[in-house]
Amino acid sequence: MVIRLEKMRKNRETRLMMKSRSRDPIEFETHLAEHEGDIMSIAKKEVITIPQSATIKEAADLMVKNKFRRLPITDPGSGKLRGIITVMDILDFLGGGDKYQLIEKKHDGNFLAAINEPVREIMTRKVEVLNSKNSIEDAVTKMIDKKVGALPIIDSNEKIVGIISERDFALILSGVLTDETVEDYMTTSLIKTTPGTRVEGASKIMVRNKLRRIPITGEERKTPHPENDKLVGIVTATDILNFFGNSAAFEKIITNNADEVLNTTLNDIMTQNVVTTSIYTKLGDLCSIMEKEGIGGIPVVRDNELLGIITESDILRAISE
Repeated sequence: MVIRLEKMRKNRETRLMMKSRSRDPIEFETHLAEHEGDIMSIAKKEVITIPQSATIKEAADLMVKNKFRRLPITDPGSGKLRGIITVMDILDFLGGGDKYQLIEKKHDGNFLAAINEPVREIMTRKVEVLNSKNSIEDAVTKMIDKKVGALPIIDSNEKIVGIISERDFALILSGVLTDETVEDYMTTSLIKTTPGTRVEGASKIMVRNKLRRIPITGEERKTPHPENDKLVGIVTATDILNFFGNSAAFEKIITNNADEVLNTTLNDIMTQNVVTTSIYTKLGDLCSIMEKEGIGGIPVVRDNELLGIITESDILRAISE
């Protein structure tokens, strides 16, 4: 009981620290006076959105340009939230799930025709949201319960007034969590793949298992080999989005067939110089690394042997317990 009370005290201190490090303390005080929730003290208030009529390619280009993992979709007239497109929706479209039917069936494999379809064809329509009166604790709880990486914040008219993501929490907690270590919160049950995996195959793995990144280890062999657990790279949903959203994907197109893009192997797009950490790293220091490197997940290694992975989601879990 004493341990639990101490944990609760620390979590309250963490939330107070979040408020004190908000982007605009004066504005935060104004929000309090208006009885708004403290989530607005750390939320991004300038949110880029797109209409449902924008093409899939336009959405991907905008996400790549701004290094976004998601884009809210709004009605041009009313400004109301209608959906959201995420990197996982793009991966689903690229062969990871049912949205690939837009390429395979509707356009008979014609990649260029499919990517010029309106984004409403693949967007997520049921969006988990917050309202401006919600608290920071509400945001953390909902992200964990609903397993989402970000939550648009809407007002009483369903218009977007902000957005909060796991990345925002990780940045705010940089250098703060000084007791918890990576070993306490990392994921050790991993899904891995090899450099020869195709983009389509990696998309399937990510969509089916709700993963945003896959560690890449030495090429598989029929017999056990010590190199099999050696980390040789990592591929993220953003890596695949970047490949899709820039000229690299289109340089491979000769006949407009989707296979010309989807047959690309991870060896061509994976990150080889991987930022790694150890089981002894403090979570606050890990957040600082994530902020510096602009990444949301880090493999945990010992002598380059893959032991696990720790992500922004794990950090949220650490402050919620």
